[in-house]
Amino acid sequence: MRSQVYLGGLLWCLMLSAQASEVSRFAELDALLPAEPSMPENVCATLTAKLEAENGILPAAVDNDPANSSPDAARLQQALNECPAGSAVKLVADGANNAFLSGPFEITSGVTLWVDKGVTLFASRSPADYDLGDGVCGDALPKIKNRCKTWISANDTVNSGIVGEGVIDGRGGSVLTSGKRAFKTTWWDLSMQSKAKVKLEQNNPRMIQLDGGKNFTFYKISLYNSPKFHVGSKEVDGITLWGIKLLTPSLAYSVPGYKCAQAELPAPGKLDKPSTCFIPELVKNTDGIDPGTSQNVTLAYSFISTGDDNVAIKSGGSSSDLRPATKHHLYAHNHFYYGHGMSIGSETDAGVNDIKIWDLVVDGNDSGHGVGLRIKSDAKRGGEVSDILYQGVCMRRVKEPLVFSPYYSTTKSTKLPPNIHDVTLKDFQYVDYPGAKYNKTVVDISGYMNEELVYPLTLTLDNVVFPRQPKVRPEQHHHIQYLLGPGKVVNFPFQQADSISVTDNRAADANNQAAYPCPDEVFLAYPSQDSPL
Repeated sequence: MRSQVYLGGLLWCLMLSAQASEVSRFAELDALLPAEPSMPENVCATLTAKLEAENGILPAAVDNDPANSSPDAARLQQALNECPAGSAVKLVADGANNAFLSGPFEITSGVTLWVDKGVTLFASRSPADYDLGDGVCGDALPKIKNRCKTWISANDTVNSGIVGEGVIDGRGGSVLTSGKRAFKTTWWDLSMQSKAKVKLEQNNPRMIQLDGGKNFTFYKISLYNSPKFHVGSKEVDGITLWGIKLLTPSLAYSVPGYKCAQAELPAPGKLDKPSTCFIPELVKNTDGIDPGTSQNVTLAYSFISTGDDNVAIKSGGSSSDLRPATKHHLYAHNHFYYGHGMSIGSETDAGVNDIKIWDLVVDGNDSGHGVGLRIKSDAKRGGEVSDILYQGVCMRRVKEPLVFSPYYSTTKSTKLPPNIHDVTLKDFQYVDYPGAKYNKTVVDISGYMNEELVYPLTLTLDNVVFPRQPKVRPEQHHHIQYLLGPGKVVNFPFQQADSISVTDNRAADANNQAAYPCPDEVFLAYPSQDSPL
């Protein structure tokens, strides 16, 4: 399904030129970034590939028999276990052999997994390899979910990582080979069942999960086609993701432009025949990066296109009971495509503080599920979210550019009301795109109120420009304190009402100031030959 010309030297020159310009514009913020990672100096073991993939696909004949679902797991885990701290296990090609195939394994403390350029590490498509002993993984059942082992885990590691210019592919669109649904469905077909009339919950494995520990690094790696979340964390101090490419679905499971035939797509209630073509809107819960209850997180110079949140910063409880549990995050010089945006939440009950996002380019490709910047919570899982900065954002073809809402669900609970305040949006421009469906947009902005208390949203707008005024949801547009300026604010739907105040601190010449520049060239094509975009 892959027939696309690779975007070569010209694209990369444009990227480097744009990055150099923005680095100077954001020098003060860039000074907060850690040093760019590098490839490991010490390699403790080099493993050579024994399988051949073609056009990003591992032939089905390799592992149609589930007895051959994980041929490389044992030697991979042994190499990681025996590798001394400060070294790497490197996966390399051997002539035409360029692929590895493995079920679940664990990154050990102090050790880095290095996937070399031209090499792909594929996940097993046998649910039995991920099962927790009850036969549920690889099935869709009422109110039963998350009954699968993570594919790649790291527990309480220090100075570990995953690097290299190769690909890690979760094979979310591949036909399953074991269990009750064997050869009848794919992981992504399972994920659609929560939308069925009789809701069934998916039981799919996450790609990578970090639990505890310090200083985990992702560098230049490509992460494709996870059956569920790509990267999640819990209570990690120090995560750096630099120069990564995250793409779901890739061309291995789709066609150029994501122009799949309707009959090939997944659908609710469809579990008797595997789908054969996938689009981002129908690969549910494939979040890109979900750093939960973690601090000192950096995502820089990366490209993310997926079927759910591009990033979802979470803070759902914390064993350490420290508040805020999620803090000190930096997101710099990134490009987002399909997805539900740069999100905070929905779990925020342990608190979120000091999040800085700058030089973000979002092209939603007119997806009906597209979101740009989002803070989402509700009174069942809310908490304090504060000191949030968005600076230097270019956006186009996004259905909902801004969603700052404490009403993510219709819960009747008032146990954990969200308190969202001190949010700043600076140097933002939404750009018209000729013929785009979502040149006209919707924003969803509100404070929180129940019968006992009010938590107003405090939002600063400084040099924020829309080409035309977005619509608002009036039933969820209340208890807001707007602070405008010192830069211009154009076509933003702020309004004074009983529960909405506007403090205008715009400079006298604000309307003569230039909008934040968002020329066509900042909206880069996805830089991979594996992309349908």
